[in-house]
Amino acid sequence: MKNPHDVILEPLITERSAVQTAEGKYTFKVAKNATKTEIRQACEQLFDVKVLKVNTQNHDGKQKRQGYTHGRTAAWKKAVVTIDLDPQAEAYLEKGGKSAQKRKKYKTEIEAFGLSHIA
Repeated sequence: MKNPHDVILEPLITERSAVQTAEGKYTFKVAKNATKTEIRQACEQLFDVKVLKVNTQNHDGKQKRQGYTHGRTAAWKKAVVTIDLDPQAEAYLEKGGKSAQKRKKYKTEIEAFGLSHIA
């Protein structure tokens, strides 16, 4: 398993991603070879939240030119992570058919995202 800091590289803070944080959607720049499962596990470990959904996009580098030299910027991968804004306790059955609940204390926002000053 990969280190969560190697999977999630940095948050992407734009106008659109700032608006989506109210809906529980956070946007990150992630490693190009990271899978959705690895991104989900990394977010849950780093930020102590319950991840509902992960959407990813691969971005090719832009074409750039300096004089006669042509090239491309580096390709990168973006992930939009949807977290659970109202985490509920999990119910399960114990031995003998007795119902029990497991309290999980998840956070309902990611404070480290850098948007705490935006309200």
